[in-house]
Amino acid sequence: MSETILSIKDLRVSYGGIEAVKGISFDVPKGDIVTLIGANGAGKSSTLRAIAGLVKPKSGTISFEGKNLAGMDTSDIVKNGVTLVPEGRHVFPDLTVLENLKIGAYLRKDKLDDDIAWVYDLFPRLKERSWQAAGTLSGGEQQMLAVGRALMSRPKLMMMDEPSLGLAPLVVKGIFDIIKEVNKQGVTILLIEQNANMALHTADMGYVLETGSITMSGPGKELLADEAIKKAYLGK
Repeated sequence: MSETILSIKDLRVSYGGIEAVKGISFDVPKGDIVTLIGANGAGKSSTLRAIAGLVKPKSGTISFEGKNLAGMDTSDIVKNGVTLVPEGRHVFPDLTVLENLKIGAYLRKDKLDDDIAWVYDLFPRLKERSWQAAGTLSGGEQQMLAVGRALMSRPKLMMMDEPSLGLAPLVVKGIFDIIKEVNKQGVTILLIEQNANMALHTADMGYVLETGSITMSGPGKELLADEAIKKAYLGK
């Protein structure tokens, strides 16, 4: 059995009186790609935001390599090896590609040259556009930059919130190829994605969230073959 890098136990997240995440529990094995799928409002983003320290959980534990991240500052969570590629990419439009990458390493005190070279090897297009303002990049290139920026913190676990959102189908395939390549380099991936077909094809393990609760789980390929999943999320 794979070692567990992230373990969520009875996680609850509320906004005012509305409970967005209702006591979910799941594990992320080290070195795997795990996906959470579900409709808008199912609690997927709230789960990632709680893990990243952007919202404080109402209760539950978020155990990463044995440390409870619940309530920890975002910067300390990044230092521990967890990073988030947010929905909508959120690159700094007026800064260059290179400047955006360097911001991803803001907590580091060592030299960045090897990591910048690594990101440019993964994304040759970013190297070509190194001195270009990030706001002038295409949507797919901005997504590459958002991933590259996250990698600059040397994460052990990279969380991705809707990486294919708003991208053309051909570009989406390229983004999922990148996710697989990053994973091959030893980074564990926790992915939420509306494109359930691509997500389940890519993931080792999947969890289905409905109105804040996990209703199904299993290997990605098994969920792809499930009739209820096909009907609800794959349009079949």
